[in-house]
Amino acid sequence: MAYDVKVINELVQKESAFSEKLMGEVAKVIVGQRYMVERILIGLLTGGHVLLEGVPGLAKTLTVKTVADSLRAKFQRIQFTPDLLPADIVGTTIYNPATQEFRSKRGPVFANLVLADEINRAPAKVQSALLEAMQERQVTIGDETHRLPEPFLVMATQNPIEQEGTYALPEAQLDRFMLMIKVGYPQKSEEREIMDRMTSGSPTATRVEPVATLEELLSARSVVSQVYIDDKIRDYIVNVVHATREPAAYGLKELSMFVQFGASPRASIFLNLAARAHAFLKRRGYVTPEDIKSVGLDVLRHRVILTYEAEAENVTSEDIVRRLFEHVEVP
Repeated sequence: MAYDVKVINELVQKESAFSEKLMGEVAKVIVGQRYMVERILIGLLTGGHVLLEGVPGLAKTLTVKTVADSLRAKFQRIQFTPDLLPADIVGTTIYNPATQEFRSKRGPVFANLVLADEINRAPAKVQSALLEAMQERQVTIGDETHRLPEPFLVMATQNPIEQEGTYALPEAQLDRFMLMIKVGYPQKSEEREIMDRMTSGSPTATRVEPVATLEELLSARSVVSQVYIDDKIRDYIVNVVHATREPAAYGLKELSMFVQFGASPRASIFLNLAARAHAFLKRRGYVTPEDIKSVGLDVLRHRVILTYEAEAENVTSEDIVRRLFEHVEVP
C-alpha cells in the first residue's frame, strides 16, 4: 500500500495546482475568509452542497459568485423571498397554442453552481423544491424528469440573527448539506484592506479571470476519490458519528440529556469525503485524524438535534461536537 500512496501523492501534487490557481484568483476579490473559500472548494471537490451562515456584509454571496467566475461554470443566483414559488426554481410547463402541446421551461436550478441566497426567507414548499435536485441531481417538471448538469452544486446562505419573515430549514434539508460553515468577521487589518479596495473606484476590485475549467474540477474529483484512508481512520469516523447518538458509550453520559437525535449515516459518508478533499487541499494523498477534526465541526454541527434541556442550559451542537472530539479515542 505504501507504493500506492506514493502514486496518489504524485497525482495530488499534480492536480492540486487547480485549487491553488483558483484560490489565488479568488483572493484578488475576497480579502481574508480563507477558511470559507477552502470549505467551498471542499464542496466543489466532493459534489457536496454547502450552507453558509453569517451576518450580512461578510461577502458570502460575493465569494460564491467569484468562485463561479474563476471556474468557467454556469452560475445562477436565486434570491429567496416569502412569495417565491417552487416553479420559480425548478421551472414549469408552458402550453403552446400553435402546436397544442405543453413544453418544459427550465428554471434557474439548471446550472453548475446555484446560489440559494437567504434560503431561510422562503416557505417550506419552496425549500423542499430543492430537495430532489440536491439529492437526486434531477428535477421533475410536469410528468418529465430532467437530469441536472454535471457538476451541480447548491450553495445556500442564511442570516442567523434576523428572525422576522424567515423559516427555519427542516432537518431533512439540512442533512443534505455536506457542510454548514459559520462565517465570521474579518480581522481589523483585513477590514481596512476591504475598505480601501472597495472604495478605490477601480472596476477590477470585484472582477476575476477564469483560471480553471469544469474538466479540471472533474479530474481533481477523481483524484480526491483515490486519496487513501486507512481502516483505523474509517473506524474513527464511525466512532465519532456514533458518539453523537450515544455519548454515554464514550464516557460522556452527561451529554445524553442534551442530544435528542444524533447524526445520520449521511454524516459518516460526508465526513469521509470531506476529509479526503481536505487532505487533497493540503497536498497529501492520505487522510490523517487531523483532517477529520478539521472538517468534523462543519459536517456535524447541523446534524445534532438538541433537546429543550440543551436550549435551557445554552448548550449548542458545536459544544457537544467539540466535547466528542476531545473524548473519542484517536487512532
